[in-house]
Amino acid sequence: MTEIKKENVENSNGKKKIELKGIKIGKYFIEKPIVQGGMGVGISWDQLAGNVAKNGCLGTISAICTGYYQNMRFVKKAVNGRPLGTENAYNREALFEIFKNARKICGDKPLACNVLHAINDYERVVRDALDAGANIIVTGAGLPLELPRLVKDFPDVEIVPIVSSARALKIICRKWKAAGKMPGAVIVEGPKSGGHQGAKYEELFAPEHQLEAILPPIKEERDKWGDFPIIAAGGIWDNNDIKNIMALGADAVQMGTRFIGTYECDASDVLKQVLLDAKEEDIVIVGSPVGYPGRAIKTNLIETLEPNTKKIKCISNCVFPCERGKGANRVGYCIADSLGDAYLGRLQSGLFFSGANGWRLKEIVHVKDLIDELMTEID
Repeated sequence: MTEIKKENVENSNGKKKIELKGIKIGKYFIEKPIVQGGMGVGISWDQLAGNVAKNGCLGTISAICTGYYQNMRFVKKAVNGRPLGTENAYNREALFEIFKNARKICGDKPLACNVLHAINDYERVVRDALDAGANIIVTGAGLPLELPRLVKDFPDVEIVPIVSSARALKIICRKWKAAGKMPGAVIVEGPKSGGHQGAKYEELFAPEHQLEAILPPIKEERDKWGDFPIIAAGGIWDNNDIKNIMALGADAVQMGTRFIGTYECDASDVLKQVLLDAKEEDIVIVGSPVGYPGRAIKTNLIETLEPNTKKIKCISNCVFPCERGKGANRVGYCIADSLGDAYLGRLQSGLFFSGANGWRLKEIVHVKDLIDELMTEID
């Protein structure tokens, strides 16, 4: 589970002091117990993931809508400034370029690729990520029961599911064990995370669905299948949060929103400024064409939504639950177009995802300085 196990010692106040040590995900040693979450569109691509990996944590490249990368220079066909169809939206050549440029930064340190299970052409995009050089495949927004089959020709690649319940982990482990490959780790995501949630709207604020409540039973389930590390995600902000969640059984944490507040983050300056300007009451839950509730910053797009219309035309065909625009019209916006606009810095039409604590971000720092801060005990 961990190459160097967490050491619990008592400090002068009699409280347990948790040392932050690295973890092993299969054959890959991550020097510091921090995973940078995969954030699309274009929030975690080569610059962010490469610099996170360079500084001893696990950098994660998002495979979502890579067609937007570098002004869509790899896209063969576009309509109204949007990548046309799934092949262009999830662009293989762009994903290869992202990995190549990340490797220039971090060398051979481990890199993960996050592939949302709800996307169209999921299996092809996973294969693209493998061919591009991903060491670890991370998947959420569904049960990726087919993932062991997809990586069978890449024995060194580890697979990591994102779950929000012990039941989901049980189903995955049962299927994956039968297929001959177990998780390299599991990410346990609570309902304070940014973007798409793994719980229904009415469950998001219920005590029994919070990270602190779901982690112990998931740890119990993990123990039945092995000792692969548990990575906790959702609402973790500082060193105290990291140690508190580790005290409940996590071996590492995943953080997304905090990494948006870095110079190296691939997000537009507009997106970063939206986050810097956000107040606590600006962070809201919205419906999504993906079929899950999402957490985002209230901007013009959200304030002017017109649900249940037939105005939105599907161009990129990005996620299968949307059914070529039916879901988009049901909630009032296209997820690919709106996240793409956020990446392009279009304030009026962009969708700006954020974790529940995003309003606490007050400055932009370098990745190295953020990681140093997270690893430093708070007085």
